[in-house]
Amino acid sequence: MYLEAMAAGFGGQVDYAMLIKHFGKLGDNKTPETRYSPGECCGTTKNIISGEPDESKISTSYIERQNLTMRMSMRRFTRLTNGFSKKLENMCHSVALNFMYYNFVRRHQTLRMPPALKAHVTDHVWTLEEIINLTENKYSN
Repeated sequence: MYLEAMAAGFGGQVDYAMLIKHFGKLGDNKTPETRYSPGECCGTTKNIISGEPDESKISTSYIERQNLTMRMSMRRFTRLTNGFSKKLENMCHSVALNFMYYNFVRRHQTLRMPPALKAHVTDHVWTLEEIINLTENKYSN
């Protein structure tokens, strides 16, 4: 499913790899402090899915940072929250709006521009009005 989406969106010109971490067991002596902790990492496996990714950059750091950013910017992804979605469709819309804003509108401190502009996916910084117009066009037809 992911490969089809990448091929449709990027024409198959994506360097994509996975780092799989292998964890050992914690044992039977779990204390309250370690109950929810993962076991000790005993090794990793790097799998190249498509393209020719630089093996030195295959890491979980990028996705973990993205997950943290998403949790911090959307209450729906924090534990024990009252900001949950009651419908899957609403959750999908919330995630889509968040990523659209993050990539096309928000000026990132290190880039001094949105990532989509830096990657030449767009030629300008989008406004919230432009995003609203996208949704209005979709639901007016």
